Formats: sequence, structure tokens, C-alpha cells
Amino acid sequence: MTSSPLLRRLSIALLVLLGLAAALWWIGQPKPVAVTLGEVDRGRVESTIANTRAGTVEACQRTRLSTILGGRIEVLAVKEGDRVKKGQLLIKLWNDDQQAQSRLALAQLDVAKMHVGEACVPAANAEREAARQSALRAKGFVSAAAEEAAAADARSRRAGCDAAKAGVTQAEAQVRVARVEQGRTLLYAPFAGTVAKIVGEVGEYSTPSPPGIPMPPAIDLIDDSCLYVKAPMDEVDTPKIQPGQAVRITLDALPQQSFPGHVKRIASLVSTAEKQSRTVDIEATFDPPPAGKLLAGYSADVEVILAVRDNAVRVPTPALLEGSRALVARPDGTLEQRQVRAGVANWQYTEVLGGLAPGERVVTSLEREGVKAGAHVVAEKAAAKD
Repeated sequence: MTSSPLLRRLSIALLVLLGLAAALWWIGQPKPVAVTLGEVDRGRVESTIANTRAGTVEACQRTRLSTILGGRIEVLAVKEGDRVKKGQLLIKLWNDDQQAQSRLALAQLDVAKMHVGEACVPAANAEREAARQSALRAKGFVSAAAEEAAAADARSRRAGCDAAKAGVTQAEAQVRVARVEQGRTLLYAPFAGTVAKIVGEVGEYSTPSPPGIPMPPAIDLIDDSCLYVKAPMDEVDTPKIQPGQAVRITLDALPQQSFPGHVKRIASLVSTAEKQSRTVDIEATFDPPPAGKLLAGYSADVEVILAVRDNAVRVPTPALLEGSRALVARPDGTLEQRQVRAGVANWQYTEVLGGLAPGERVVTSLEREGVKAGAHVVAEKAAAKD
């Protein structure tokens, strides 16, 4: 009986020692790493490339117009924002002197036409007289000298008539020259469009742009019924782009929207404006144009779609390590490294051709300390799906 208290004390001590050992073991165990997990699922995967710098919405037709001659603006027939038709008058410079020259040329033309009548009527009469003298000479009624004199007079008067007609032609040319000179003071719309900007007011002097000296245009005319996007692409991506490829266009002015389109043209040379980033410009059109007002000059991005896989097994691209490896979370919370056979990929998803199955979870927060094969993890937050 005396051993019973001793046995109880030994049992209690043993239990305390076992508890301490368990506590020490628990404290020595590594803490689970909090990670973000993404799920391998099925969905759409696209292979795309995008522009290196912001692109720009451009008008299919845009011209910066200036008058051929300099002069004072007498008529400003439009204002900024007006829509104009092809051939509509935009600006008229003071041209009273050209109008006077035109009226003078028309008067000279009238005089020249009168000279034709004055010279050609006698010429016709002289030709008839020469014919009559020739007939009389054949019958022996007049001498050969009389016949020759009549023929010479007819030729002389015919030359005078021809000279008068040439004078009319010259006068008509002078009229055309005067009209051309007058037209150099008028500015017409070469196509239908919208007046984007006007430089100058009535009474101000409009100066044309001499060769090699850029001057502000008098009128900036844009055909905003036809717009496209011009965007620079990295030169290494250019061989992958072909006219007709589908694109996705986004505009800073219309956030959270994208517009379908296609590649219309690829530039035939590499831009070296930025020495460390050589680019090739592409042009992309909208299919169809966006509803509402779209302004030339908007900044835009173009994403060229190279390949599309629908209902593909896919993994979040941030879950892939270098060499197409992924860390898969086992049911017991440990990580297993898996080699993945990847297919079409973009920044969001990568197609899985082998190595992963739908439903498996992979680590997407690979940059965190302690994330490696064999580590114990706890899911912090599931990755959002599109």
C-alpha cells in the first residue's frame, strides 16, 4: 500500500514530461506558410502581344490646309467643329487685285473675238474673189497677174484671220491664268469632314508654309467618319503579326471596355526614334466602329490575338516557375513540385497540355519566403477567376 502514492507521483511526473516533450516538439515544428492558391480549371486561353507604348486613334483622312499665297483673311466661312462638304469654301483672302486682273482678261477676250470678225469676214470675201478671178483666168477674161494678185490678197487676209483667232486663244489663256491666280487666294475643302482647328481670324494675315519652314496650318480638317489606331509594336514581335489578324482595342477615354478589330497594315520600316526600343507601327481598324463619339487623338492600346484555345485546361500564369514548373498543394497541406507541359499562354492564363489536372490547386504567390517543395502551407485567399 505504501507504494501506491509513489506510483501515482511517478505517473504524474511521466505525464508532465510527455506534455513538455509534446510542447517542445510542437514549438519546433515549422509554421505553415500563408499562400495564395489558384485552381487549375477549363476555359479560354489566348496568345497575344501588345504595343510597347500607347497608340493613337488616327483619322483615315486628315489634312492641314494653308493658302498658296499669303494675304489678309477677308472671309472665314467656317468655325471650329463645323462639318463641311467636299469643295466647300473655307477661307477667302483679299483678292481685289486678282479680280481686277480677271475682269481685264475677260475684256481683252471680248476685244480679241471682235478682231476675229473684223479680220475673217474680209478674208472670206478675198478667198471668194480669188476663186472668181481663177475662173475668169481659165476662160481668158483676166490676166495671170490679176489672178495672182487676188490669190495673194486672199492668203494675206486669211493669215490675218488666223492671227486674230490666235489672239482669242491667247486671251482665253490669260483668263485662265487670272482665274488660277484668283483661286490661289481661296481655300476649299478637299473632302468632307470636320474642322478641327482654325489658325487666324478675319482681318489677320495668313502666311503659307515655305519649303523647309513649318508654319501652323490655317485649317486642320479631319474626316472622322473613318478612324483607325496606329500603335508601335516591339520589333521582335513583328514577324508574328500579319494583316487581317484579330485584335482587341482599348481606349483610355473609355475604360473597362474593349473593341474588336483587325490588323490593316504593318509599316515597312523600323522606327529608330527611341534607340533602345526599336518599334514597328501597325494600323488596326475597328470591327465595327464604336458607338458614340470617337475622337482622333485618343490614346489606345492594341492587343494582337495570335492564337485562341477554347475549353482548354489552364493554370494561372503567375503560378508557373522558370522552366514551366508549378507547386501543387496536396490535400495534407504540403507542396509538391510538378513539371508542366505548357501550350498557348498570356499574362493571365497558360494552357496545360500535361502535368496538371482540373481541380488541382497551385501556388500563385511564389515570391513569398518559405514557398518551396515540401513546405506546409495554408490557403490565404483563392485566386479570382475571370
